[in-house]
Amino acid sequence: MIALTDDKGRLVWVSAVRPGRTSEITACRHDRLAAHLRTAGLGAIADLGFVGLDDSGPDADPAVITGYKAARNRPLTRGQRLSNKALAAVRAPVEHGFAHLKNWRVLGKVRTDPKWATALVRALLVLTNREVAR
Repeated sequence: MIALTDDKGRLVWVSAVRPGRTSEITACRHDRLAAHLRTAGLGAIADLGFVGLDDSGPDADPAVITGYKAARNRPLTRGQRLSNKALAAVRAPVEHGFAHLKNWRVLGKVRTDPKWATALVRALLVLTNREVAR
């Protein structure tokens, strides 16, 4: 599943649950997440698992911003390392939002149809936001 948070780390949206073999970037492409963000005038900051998700072209503003990956024969420049560090600092509250959702132990034991798991995760999203807001 894919989840979106606001800049404070509050969970805003959870995608439909997909089978475990589905990668995150494939799920985002299937849901057309970058196009929906661009249509809404929003953007997202993602981890390195989403590099290449937003192939909007060189002249368009990106909807999904990711860091830089180092290759075996091409280490990161100082500017790229600083950029990755700044993105990691912005993503820290977001990771806390995901941690609140992962605190529900039932998510580790779900072995059911993705349709039922989606209903469970969306209910836990509401409960998580209620719990965190207290």
